[in-house]
Amino acid sequence: MKSNLTTVLIGLFVLVSTSLLFAQDYVLTISVLDQESKEPLEGVSVLISPCECGGISNSSGIFSKRLPSGAYELSIEYLGYGTQQLQINLDKNQSVSVQMLVEEEQLSEVVLLAQKRNQNVETPQMGVLELNIRDLIKVPTALGEFDVLKSITLMAGVNSSGDVSNGVSIRGGSLDQNLMLYEGAPVFNPTHLFGLFSVFTPDVISGVDIYRANIPAKYGGRIASVLDIKVKNPYVDQLKIEGGIGLISNRLTLTMPLLKDKLMLIAGGRTGFSDVLFPLLIPRLKNTRANFLDSTVKLLYLLNPNNQLTYTNFLSNDFYQLDLISSIENINSSSNQYDFKTRNHTFKWLHTFENSSSLINRFVHSVYTPQNLFPEVNSENVIRFESQIQYSSLQSEYANTTQEALKYYAGLEVKRYQINPGTLDPGNGNSINPVALTTELGFESSAYVNLDWNPSPQLAFSGGLRLTQFSLLGPFDEAQYNADGLFEGITSFNDQEVVKNYRNPEPRLGLNYKLSENTSIKMSYARIFQYIQNIYNTNTPLPTSRWKISDRYITPQKNNTYGLGLYTNFFDSRLEFSAEGYYRKTANNLTYRPGADFFLSRFIENEITKAEGKSYGVELSLRKTVGKINGVMNYTWSRSLLKTDELRPINRINNNQWYASDFDRPHTFNATVNFEGDQYNSFSFNFVGQTGRPFTIANGVFEEQNVSIPIYLYRNNARLPTYHRLDFSWKIAYSKDPNRRFKGDWIFTVYNLYSRKNPYNVYYTQRNGTVDSDVFLESPLGAYELSILQGALVSLSYNFKFQ
Repeated sequence: MKSNLTTVLIGLFVLVSTSLLFAQDYVLTISVLDQESKEPLEGVSVLISPCECGGISNSSGIFSKRLPSGAYELSIEYLGYGTQQLQINLDKNQSVSVQMLVEEEQLSEVVLLAQKRNQNVETPQMGVLELNIRDLIKVPTALGEFDVLKSITLMAGVNSSGDVSNGVSIRGGSLDQNLMLYEGAPVFNPTHLFGLFSVFTPDVISGVDIYRANIPAKYGGRIASVLDIKVKNPYVDQLKIEGGIGLISNRLTLTMPLLKDKLMLIAGGRTGFSDVLFPLLIPRLKNTRANFLDSTVKLLYLLNPNNQLTYTNFLSNDFYQLDLISSIENINSSSNQYDFKTRNHTFKWLHTFENSSSLINRFVHSVYTPQNLFPEVNSENVIRFESQIQYSSLQSEYANTTQEALKYYAGLEVKRYQINPGTLDPGNGNSINPVALTTELGFESSAYVNLDWNPSPQLAFSGGLRLTQFSLLGPFDEAQYNADGLFEGITSFNDQEVVKNYRNPEPRLGLNYKLSENTSIKMSYARIFQYIQNIYNTNTPLPTSRWKISDRYITPQKNNTYGLGLYTNFFDSRLEFSAEGYYRKTANNLTYRPGADFFLSRFIENEITKAEGKSYGVELSLRKTVGKINGVMNYTWSRSLLKTDELRPINRINNNQWYASDFDRPHTFNATVNFEGDQYNSFSFNFVGQTGRPFTIANGVFEEQNVSIPIYLYRNNARLPTYHRLDFSWKIAYSKDPNRRFKGDWIFTVYNLYSRKNPYNVYYTQRNGTVDSDVFLESPLGAYELSILQGALVSLSYNFKFQ
């Protein structure tokens, strides 16, 4: 009996030991891609049976889970794509690549392709827009070019700074208050051809994320918004060629494997020459000469299933000439020439752990070099004014998304700013002396953490904290002033000596409470500081603007943003409605003093003043995301105001009273409507209407040597007429067969369909005799509206793909 018991116990021991030995856990890694673009898909649902477990893919399209050995069935689902079913026999660590095919009947109905239904209701993030390439290419733009910045101006709270201009104001903020990242690298001037195009190479873009409220803690350095523009990852196993031919520009993109399943490349470029077309399209630019180019090259190296290395290079170069619009004393020139370059480098290492957490390390180096050239009259000499920004950053971030109800990330970031404010080189001329302003050096160090927590099905919370320290280092010359603001002397700081330190906490909060399955309310708060600012006196970001980092007198800009919103969906999320209210309180906004000349100023604090700001508004948005007719309508009521607090009357703006900023637009309405005709034809209409931009009108006139000179006492004391415009595009596709190797389509675009002459500005000129006397009567000056577009811009472009 005892022997039998011993035998049984030994058998059980062997059985359990064998079971433990063979029930070993293995890691299953799923990489999910779009079959056509080879882009990773984030937020794809992975359902696993019989364990009844799973999760969603991360931002790199990767889902990873440790499972016991055995047979599993996987269901991979994503809105707008066909469901993929897989059977896996897990007896070792396995990596599986899944390519998902867009369901054409769903694609034709989706305008803003959601990662999942009710995402706008469930997430605690406010003021966020996530657009992919399919959203962006539907928007009609000037001369038929797909353009990121033109597309986002059709969203609530985003305004263009003028006609055919890519200077963007978001929720009343100035142009420099937007952080524009291109594959993680900042872009300091985002425009080609006076703002006609943005500089981002169109065919390599995978999408753009826009944050306007509780900006995630991973971002810092700008107080109004973040535009994070992403470049495609070249997940391909064969050559792919795509491009386009248009009136102004031509482009070509190659995507190819260099080492099978290891090293891939995407390289895109665009170039434009408009010397002939500009006088035909825009008569006022008849003396203009302009050309540009941009290129993006990205290398992807798959070291193993858990490690990816990427390198991205971006180049942008513009040259244009136009009649003299800015001048320097004692320079005799009849034209301005602008030559500005951007060169960005991004190195990124992504490591994915076995539990779906990840570590991202990124190094960025960016150089922006604008030049202002003045060819002297009756001479071959060219006088050059050049400035430069050199930016470098190193960032390391750990993210954990293993639990659906609790996600977090934490990181460190160091930024280095080196700014050359300007050097004036007279060449071989003798009319002016050379000038070299002192180079500025600053470091910004940050530590941040962000947590997304869903404590219950009804409640979602997002909280973040970013701690920043900014240091201005020598060599640096600092002016000293007495109590009356009069100059007393200069204090010089040695190399690497600390001139000024700033330390600031930046909390970010978001709260979402679901009133029902399809309705929620959200609240948000964010505080952000900005240590680099752009000083300009125009609404278009020309290279003549001047960048400046914070010092003792120019303190960091500060922003506190509060938000409250209601979100609700109807008809199974086919119709989405949102109402967002916001209030932004800002400090240390920079604006130029009356009569300022900061172009070559050694101590620029004498040319500018700091202003308190407030922006507030309500944004209403209605989206129809499915159906043959789909689109979005937005209405925004908002104000953007500034107020100085200067003691000396000569430095006050509007006598220290609140006044409208350059980006104050009380009423804005825009709409995009898409008509999906059949598989060969689709049509899109855009309409934009908004209150006219503020401008400054003369308060009087005085005579000086028989010349009438206007007197300006109050800034932005008038408005241009209401701006409105209708655009149209027609896309003609040969075939939507996903198996066809060559695909081509034509895009016919009419920008400003009914030829509205929207005034860009108002200027004054000395009247000649009795010209326009019925309007101006006895006034010695005449005021005239300047309209950039004199009619509709019609364009035709051809786009093609081969793979």
